[in-house]
Amino acid sequence: MSAKPKVAIYKMSSCAGCQLEFLNLEPVLLDILGLVDLSYFVMARRDCEPGPYDIGFVEGAITCHEEIEKLKKARCDCKTLVALGSCAAFGGIPSMKDWTPERVVEERVYPNTSILSSVKAMPISEYVKVDAVLKGCPVSRDELVEFIKGALLGIRPYLRPHSVCVECKLNENSCLIETMREPCMGPVTSAGCDALCPGLGRTCNGCRGPANDANSASLARTFAELNLQPKDVARKFRKFAGLTEEFSKGVPSA
Repeated sequence: MSAKPKVAIYKMSSCAGCQLEFLNLEPVLLDILGLVDLSYFVMARRDCEPGPYDIGFVEGAITCHEEIEKLKKARCDCKTLVALGSCAAFGGIPSMKDWTPERVVEERVYPNTSILSSVKAMPISEYVKVDAVLKGCPVSRDELVEFIKGALLGIRPYLRPHSVCVECKLNENSCLIETMREPCMGPVTSAGCDALCPGLGRTCNGCRGPANDANSASLARTFAELNLQPKDVARKFRKFAGLTEEFSKGVPSA
């Protein structure tokens, strides 16, 4: 009998919400543990096993030199490396600091910045090759299971390329832009969340990053027609994935 694939879960600068979703897979967690060896998972294991690993999931943005070294070591140790969630995929919430000088960011938190070595918050693809991306804040449990199943079966998992608007239509949600004149990021944001926020009457914040063929410039003009100031439009596009080329097109020119 062949050995089970070895899996590692790494944490960089993040809230740990995406790796927590592994533990929230209660209905299928024992089934998954029967098929893979969760070798490295600091949140869930007292003693972690050394690599190499078959699959590595990396949560969090890269915000310091120590994390760059840790990430490159993970890349060497893992056959397949996966960006787990929006921070790892796009920079996420930590990347909101990237439009402020790093010195100013440090001084807002620490009285003595001379001992710090922070860098702009970046997705892990800035430093290493990434084999797959699981979007979301936190990552979708359904997509997480779909990816694990696909990896075990050697098939490509189905990760939705269309926008959240498609899911709203499938769920027969009212369009918040049309009916409530609210600035919703759904038209340009990648689906996979089942339109969770719009389904609860809240606008999409763009946490899953850009959908295929996202027309961010057009949506930015719509936001302006809703009387959003340019700085507020910029914040909408920079909240989770402002470093992406697609969402940067939605940021008004200075």
